[in-house]
Amino acid sequence: MSLAGIAATSAAVAATSSRLAKIELLAACLVPLSPAEVPIAVAYLSGELPGGALGVGWAAMRDLPPAAPAPPTVTLLETEAALDRIRTASGPGSQGLRRSELAGLFARLTDPEQRFLRGLMSGELRQGALGGVMVEAVARAANVPVADLRRAVLVSGDLAAVAGAAVAEGREGLARFRLIPGRPLRPMLAQSATGPADALARIGQAGIAAAGGDPGGRPTGGAAAGVEWKFDGVRVQVHRSSSGVSVFTRNLADVTSRVPEVVEAIEALPAASIVLDGELIGLRPDGRPRRFQETMGRFGSRVDVVEAREAVPLSPFLFDCLHLDGEDLIDHRAADRFAALAGTLPPALVVPRIVTDDAGAVEAFLDEALAAGHEGVMVKSLDAPYEAGRRGAGWLKVKRAQTLDLVVLAAEWGHGRRRGTLSNLHLGARDTVTGDFVMLGKTFKGMTDEMLAWQTEHLLGLEASRDASTVFVRPELVVEVAFDGLQDSSRYPGGLALRFARIKGYRTDKTAEQADTMETVRAIHERSS
Repeated sequence: MSLAGIAATSAAVAATSSRLAKIELLAACLVPLSPAEVPIAVAYLSGELPGGALGVGWAAMRDLPPAAPAPPTVTLLETEAALDRIRTASGPGSQGLRRSELAGLFARLTDPEQRFLRGLMSGELRQGALGGVMVEAVARAANVPVADLRRAVLVSGDLAAVAGAAVAEGREGLARFRLIPGRPLRPMLAQSATGPADALARIGQAGIAAAGGDPGGRPTGGAAAGVEWKFDGVRVQVHRSSSGVSVFTRNLADVTSRVPEVVEAIEALPAASIVLDGELIGLRPDGRPRRFQETMGRFGSRVDVVEAREAVPLSPFLFDCLHLDGEDLIDHRAADRFAALAGTLPPALVVPRIVTDDAGAVEAFLDEALAAGHEGVMVKSLDAPYEAGRRGAGWLKVKRAQTLDLVVLAAEWGHGRRRGTLSNLHLGARDTVTGDFVMLGKTFKGMTDEMLAWQTEHLLGLEASRDASTVFVRPELVVEVAFDGLQDSSRYPGGLALRFARIKGYRTDKTAEQADTMETVRAIHERSS
């Protein structure tokens, strides 16, 4: 198939809001493909590059040649082969090689193909072909039960590979995908709740939906939930099999050699095979968490692991059990998985947890977590299965986000859907000694289309200078920024940077002189350390 066919399908899918129509369009596109083309097409139509990032920056993408005239000539397999050459280029001259290869590919593409590939490479492809829609489309194209396909995706975390097997071999191909200790699966992710009451209410609603929408048929546990401390650590998945213990990151990278203390703890368990989900965190002698950067620095150390371990030992806190001694537990209720966890691990390795349906009890448990120096709590349905690779409704995170009123110092032009608007904001706090504004980071998160339009107009009115990508403005506009913490940074002049910053709204009622100061920022950082 040509890349143009994939681009046309993507455009058609984006143009309809009907879920059924999206599924039919995607399935019709997949049916005529060869087994080699299916995984690539599924990845592209899901907005992903099969092999990961290309290592090509925005500058290279700005200088690409104009579109080729119709008719299109580049096949799907040719496209992926070129992208793979770009991705794997290394050594002296590799950057020039990437640019040349990319320019050569784009010179052969028509305008629709170029627009599709730009969106794919930038991560800005928005077509509504993600998640369940693509799963159902693949099942229809391969003529296999959607439940079988969904299960295979669940344990493998690789929809593209599962789609290839389904099209080539049908149900027999899907049967090969199972949870195998030693082979990681993508972790389940959490949604956010505004507070304990909101979290419990949503867990209760999810339970009613799971029971078929009848409040009288609510699953066991009702609105009660498991509530756990939420650590600001490194997410890991720990496997034990006959081959030994393996530790993987949330991105499925094998980091076993870096965490010998985790290997030792799991080797001491009374289980021949087990798969666990949890966090690693560096703790101080008094039990309080070290700064996130210290944990990451230790976790990222590839050499001198013995010395690094002595300086910053890592403590595992496990919160889920996905497999135990030959039995897969991912389809079991969370309450059953929690019981397996507690029955196999010593208490010191298990995340602190309570079970309650009382928002006041959740609030008190949240206070305990914060007092101990941790991020917040997780509120989890007792009836939910483990939804690998999905941001499931059965897990909700509750944190008390901090906010600062900061000043906009500059803004970068947006890409993809945000092209033509000023999007990524440079944020600064006021230094009362010098009178200057000290940059603390950037963010484009939390903005509505209306906000983007408003800030573009107002920031252009404050323009002081610009370069190819950024408009620098007079420091007059104040914005309320929510963030999850502060970290030491050599990148910014104040030595601190915001973590997970997102925009709550503009404070047109405040002047820049009324914005928060670096003294306030440093005080927040000290309290959290």
